[in-house]
Amino acid sequence: MLNLARLRMATNAVGVLFLRTSGYMTLALAVLAVGIATAEAQQIKTIDAAVVAVNIPGASAIAQIGTFLNVPPPGACANPIPSKFPSYIRSGAVLDPKRLLVGGQSNFGAPLATGVGQEGSFLSIVPSDQAALSVPPDFASSGDQASTLGGAVQLFSANSPHWLNGVNNPSAFTAQYTGVSNPLGLSNNNAFGRIWPANAPFGDMRVGSSSILDPTGLPLKGAPNTLIGGVYVGNLTDRDKVYAASQVIAGALNMGAVGTALLGPSPDGTCKAVFAVVTADGAIVQEHTVKGLDGLAPAGTVSPILGQSWPPPDNDVEPRFGVVMNPYTQQAGVVRQLFVSEPFNNMIAVVNLGITGSSGSQVFSATSMTLIASSALNLPVDLAPTQRDNDNVNWASNSTLDQGSDIYVANRGNNTIVRMRQDGTVVAIIEVTVSGNPLDGSLNGIAVSPNGNSIYVTFVGPGAGQGGVLALPAFGR
Repeated sequence: MLNLARLRMATNAVGVLFLRTSGYMTLALAVLAVGIATAEAQQIKTIDAAVVAVNIPGASAIAQIGTFLNVPPPGACANPIPSKFPSYIRSGAVLDPKRLLVGGQSNFGAPLATGVGQEGSFLSIVPSDQAALSVPPDFASSGDQASTLGGAVQLFSANSPHWLNGVNNPSAFTAQYTGVSNPLGLSNNNAFGRIWPANAPFGDMRVGSSSILDPTGLPLKGAPNTLIGGVYVGNLTDRDKVYAASQVIAGALNMGAVGTALLGPSPDGTCKAVFAVVTADGAIVQEHTVKGLDGLAPAGTVSPILGQSWPPPDNDVEPRFGVVMNPYTQQAGVVRQLFVSEPFNNMIAVVNLGITGSSGSQVFSATSMTLIASSALNLPVDLAPTQRDNDNVNWASNSTLDQGSDIYVANRGNNTIVRMRQDGTVVAIIEVTVSGNPLDGSLNGIAVSPNGNSIYVTFVGPGAGQGGVLALPAFGR
């Protein structure tokens, strides 16, 4: 097996090609340093951010909700929110398209579910240019979708008994789990589905979880597979356990789930949603709403973050990967691309996906990978499209790149945001400031508005247990 770490350190030229062997698969990788010279020539400007909300411990994954498409018949993939939960997407409701979903490490007073991981929740927040929202620490003690500050902040879902998978899915193998616990990733299926968080309920060294949530915050009601319901955990929901068929590619949520992105309808012809989830050991799995979990790429495909931690006072905030998906690739034999940040290596992995498996059992598979290196990357903790796909009925999502979209990279190391082309070329770099001063904290997540005009970032610090949300204008266009 090749030593990837040594190869990374030794590689500083454009287009150096080597093989990476991991588990059952060998990937060809090209390390591209195309961003390095460009980054050195870029002047880093400052943009003052507005404070949207504070007092969100461990603020992490973030997305502006956006419009859920009401796919009309005879769309085979149609299972839309608008026709099933119309009251939840109205103005002021918990999934109002203008609101933000923000992950964090607190239940905000909601009782903790027993034995299934750490506290954690998603808040639904109104982004406003008025005074910052200071979230009360115990506003959700009622244990349901409580609201505060005149409805500007609402609890969407948390690791609390109200949101157990077993409420809607009592026969599920993961009935005792909730859909949210120490959430580190978020991808909304605006095309034909639901809200999909990724979680590290027991930290990065133990099993991870991923879920499909209705607008109620509960795991999927009327799930197409009652043994899954709406929550995938460890190996409990692998294909061979929930679908009476062998896994096409071996894999499981063996470690904390630290990033996720919608892939779109399954290539098997069922038109069921498939999501990619990246785990802390650098593996990638894929989750099918009917057939359960298969692997996609083995551990070590993305550089692992197991045992890594941020410096104090944020050392209790789990490191995470940013993940975005490109469905518009023009490369022969490549049907999707996943861009995954590697924060501790200051790189971005570009994983090219094809399709494998026999008729009726096709799944996505990793075929090759490119690593983007750039001096503009400084602990790249998260990624977001500069223009997200809003209208494709197969893959519209906050995590989907629209045709020709650039990528925003949130750098935790120096609180900068890089606008980068998909080939790694740096377009512009800005430093995030607040009231003209450097940010007193560290960036931890990034999202873009559906129209591409606004950027939202989460931050943690300056003290332990603190965090919040900032808003700033798009740049580099």
